[in-house]
Formats: sequence, C-alpha cells, structure tokens
Amino acid sequence: MSTTQFSRWRKSSHSGGGGSSCVEVAALIHQGVAVRDSKDADGPMLSLAPSAWVSLLTGIKGGSFDLTL
Repeated sequence: MSTTQFSRWRKSSHSGGGGSSCVEVAALIHQGVAVRDSKDADGPMLSLAPSAWVSLLTGIKGGSFDLTL
C-alpha cells in the first residue's frame, strides 16, 4: 500500500518510549483503518474495515484479549 492512501499515522498514547514496541493506526483514505508496529514502519500492516475496527476496539476495551499469566 502506498503511504498516500493513509491519513497521518498516530501512535498510542500509552507508548512507553525507551524503544519499546507500540501500535500505530491510520485512517485509510478509501475507508477503514490500518494498524502497524511503530518499530517496523516499513513492515507488514493490518488493514481493517470500519466494522472490524469497531469490533476490535470493543473487544480490547471489554477485556476479551487480556492475557492471563
């Protein structure tokens, strides 16, 4: 995907600095959201339809993806 297909990339406000990995998201110009690892900006990214993005955020906020250690 060309970078011209995105609005600007936004890094998580929970990003810790110190070289730790972080998630970045960008709105796709033609509708949807792209997600990538901020430490690998030229690496793979995930492209989500708007409904899938809402479902992912709902699951994250609801604890569906919390890890039990």
